[in-house]
Amino acid sequence: MDTTETLERTKMGVVEDALVIAGETFSSRLLLGTGKYGDLAVMRTAIETSGTEMVTLALRRLQSRQSGTAGLSEGGSLLDYIPKQPGKNAPHSQPMRLLPNTSGARNAAEAVLAAQLARELLHTNFIKLEIHPDPSHLMPDPVETLQAAAVLVQKGFIVLPYVHADPVLCKRLEQAGVAAVMPLGSPIGSNLGLKSRDFLEIIIAEATIPVIIDAGIGSPSDAALAMEMGADAVLISTAVATAADPVTMATAFKLAVEAGRLAYRAGLAGRGRLGEASSPLTDFLS
Repeated sequence: MDTTETLERTKMGVVEDALVIAGETFSSRLLLGTGKYGDLAVMRTAIETSGTEMVTLALRRLQSRQSGTAGLSEGGSLLDYIPKQPGKNAPHSQPMRLLPNTSGARNAAEAVLAAQLARELLHTNFIKLEIHPDPSHLMPDPVETLQAAAVLVQKGFIVLPYVHADPVLCKRLEQAGVAAVMPLGSPIGSNLGLKSRDFLEIIIAEATIPVIIDAGIGSPSDAALAMEMGADAVLISTAVATAADPVTMATAFKLAVEAGRLAYRAGLAGRGRLGEASSPLTDFLS
């Protein structure tokens, strides 16, 4: 097999290895956030460059568009800066999937209300369920999240809950009917990487729905590691938005996610504590 054929097989593998959430197919396994960008035109270019087909946005940012949202012109909307179609780096061209989130909700009741408002505003049943009562640490509330997820599933939402890397909670959410789980790698916005790796590996091994690693991924190598572990996708926000060059960083994450996924599919070689020659050591120069 020559190099060209190998590359073509690799490209086909990326295209055919689609992510499916609630019956909807995505060619890209990279999700992007829309917060913390200093310039929304840069955000738009970063989204296009990344090849992502799904972006998340906070409902409260849509509601506060007239109150000084960074980069917005007078009367403008965050939605004006989100591409309607994925960029040219996306293997397939389909409408950009919006994933509104309930960030800011402090309990299940507030999250359910936010989800209903998002559905009316954006005409989507997809919702990223976020409930964090303490703004100091932004840790997701497991009890309120499970309660809200059950209600939203009953109301016909496609629920993607943001949670601790808790295998028991993730299984309970799966049983409640959520479409995917989004366990954190480390505290949101921290860029500390996969501090919860041991628990993430259990979640990935036990899940029968997509596992999307969310929060804490700070570098492309973190994203590649998550994909090598078998995560179905990653969501990146702060690491791209606050990079010195967000557009180039978006490209770096795109390539890292693809490389990590390919490595997972190829099967990583085993590890050992002792040296092992890659060539026979017998008959040396004889």
